[in-house]
Amino acid sequence: LHIIPSYATRLAEVMYEMGLDPRRDTKLHTVCIGAEPHSEEQRHRIEQLLGVKAYNCFGMSEMNGPGVAFECTEQNGLHIWEDNVIVEIIDPVTLKPVKEGEVGEMVLTTINREAMPLFRYRTRDLTCVLPGECPCGRTHKRLARFKGRSDDMIILKGVNLFPIQIEKILMQFKELGSNYLITIETVGNNDEMLIEVELSDLFTDDYSVLQRLTKEITRQLKDELLLTPHLKLVAKGSLPVQDGKAVRVKDLRKLC
Repeated sequence: LHIIPSYATRLAEVMYEMGLDPRRDTKLHTVCIGAEPHSEEQRHRIEQLLGVKAYNCFGMSEMNGPGVAFECTEQNGLHIWEDNVIVEIIDPVTLKPVKEGEVGEMVLTTINREAMPLFRYRTRDLTCVLPGECPCGRTHKRLARFKGRSDDMIILKGVNLFPIQIEKILMQFKELGSNYLITIETVGNNDEMLIEVELSDLFTDDYSVLQRLTKEITRQLKDELLLTPHLKLVAKGSLPVQDGKAVRVKDLRKLC
């Protein structure tokens, strides 16, 4: 199955709601996930929910679908299809190439396309080329897990952060579901961040437990983001479900 990560978790939730256990009632064993940034923690959650092995992939419509880079069984980076594309990693501000292993914006150039060739196409995706060779023996270069997108970066109180940093923390708690929403708005003279995340079926309706859970998640978010967000744990099904790619951020600030 080739699927968007947020939709994979939603698919699993619906199956369980219908009384189906995908680990028992399907023959699904492998999924390829891509099209939106996702954390290693979300990958593990998908594997647990569906009973599969999940492989990361990268592609984009401008490059004719999911055909730029795929993980091998070593899952040690995504092998670039270098016989079809030339990959460069640049500084998104200076547009100069960065050193191997240094994170920057990925730029793509097609080699074989005739109808719609692309030259140094800026993807806005942030990653790096991993140094060294892959144990699988393939010689094509490897991309590291995507950190996010340069246009997804949130600047809040002078701190640069990405939604995937928040997801990485949330997905570590079994009491939480997979659906969350980050809202940024101006309150008085200050910009504030609210993170709403749904609880999972594993959570017991206990106020004291809810308080402790909220406090611990907030602490870990503060350690990761270097600022303290407002955290709101909501009942399962409270947040909107997207038909396509998940919308994770609502920036309501009135920027001059």
